[in-house]
Amino acid sequence: MDVLADVLAATRIGNTLFCRKEFEGAWRMQVEHANQASFNIVSRGTCWLRMHNKSKPVQLVQGDVVLYPHGTGRVLADSFQATLFSEDQGLSEQRLSGHGLSEYGQVGAAQRHSKEGVSTHMYGGCYHFEHKGAHPLLSLLPELIHIQADEAKRASELQTTLRLLTQEVSREQPGARVVTSRLVDVIFIYIIRAWLERQPEHSAGWLGALGDAQVGKILGLIHREPHRHWTVELLAQQVSMSRAAFAKRFSDLVGEPPLTYLTRWRMDIAARLLRDTHSSLIVIAGKTGYETESSFSKAFRRTHGMSPGQYRLLRD
Repeated sequence: MDVLADVLAATRIGNTLFCRKEFEGAWRMQVEHANQASFNIVSRGTCWLRMHNKSKPVQLVQGDVVLYPHGTGRVLADSFQATLFSEDQGLSEQRLSGHGLSEYGQVGAAQRHSKEGVSTHMYGGCYHFEHKGAHPLLSLLPELIHIQADEAKRASELQTTLRLLTQEVSREQPGARVVTSRLVDVIFIYIIRAWLERQPEHSAGWLGALGDAQVGKILGLIHREPHRHWTVELLAQQVSMSRAAFAKRFSDLVGEPPLTYLTRWRMDIAARLLRDTHSSLIVIAGKTGYETESSFSKAFRRTHGMSPGQYRLLRD
C-alpha cells in the first residue's frame, strides 16, 4: 500500500490551480495564509522569499523549486529590501480573484529604476486539502520545502515533469488544461520525494514513519483494511512487537497513538466518500469499521465538528 498516495488522495478536495507569472522591474507579491498547499518554480531570473514568520529571507534562483505544504503566508520580491516593505508604502496593488494573492509593483512592464532586461518568470500551483484535523503525515511536513536548482536537476523524475509542464503550458495544445492539472499533481509527489531523499536515515517524523519496517507495515495495513476491528494488541502482533513497545514507537514516529491514527484515517475516508459518492451512511459506516450508523455519526462529529449529513450538504 502506497500510504503517501493514499493520504493525498483521501485528503484532497477541490481542483488544482496553476498559473504562470512574469515580473519585470521593481515588484513584490504578498501571499496571505491559506488552507492549501502550493509551489513555485523559478524558470527565469532570481527573487527573494520571506515567510511571514519573519524568518531570514531566502534567495531563489533559476531552477529552484519551493513547496509550501501548509499555505503559510509569505512575500516574494525582486530584492531583499522589498520583502521588508509594508503594504502602505505606495506600492501599486493588483488583486487576483480566487487565488488569495496580492501583487505589488508593476508586473510585466519595465520600470524606470530597474536594470534593463532584468525579469523573473515563475510557475505556481495550488493544491486544496481537507485541513480541519489535518492528517498527521501531512502535518509533519515543514512550512517550506526548498529544492535548489542543482538538487532539482539530479531528481530526474521531477526534472522531466517540470520540462513537460512548461512545454504543455507554452504550446497550448488541445487538452492542455487536463494534462497540466495531472502534471501539477505529479509534481507535488516528486517534490516530497526529493525532500525525503535528503533526510537523515532513521529520522523521525514522516520519513521515519513510512520508512520504518514495523510502523510502515502497520500504516499499510491500516490503510488497506480500515474497516477491520483493530486493537493495539492486534496491530503489535502483526509486527511481532510487545503492545507497549509498538505503541511507543508508533506514537514517536507518527505523532499520535495507533488507534487515534486509525480513527482519523477512517474519518478521512468517510469525508472523501461523503464528498465524492452518493453512498448511504450505513454503507460508509461499514467501509470505515463501524457496525451502526449511530456510532459512525458520533465519531464523525467528534472529528469534523458536524454530522455526516451536514458535511455532505456543505460539500455539495
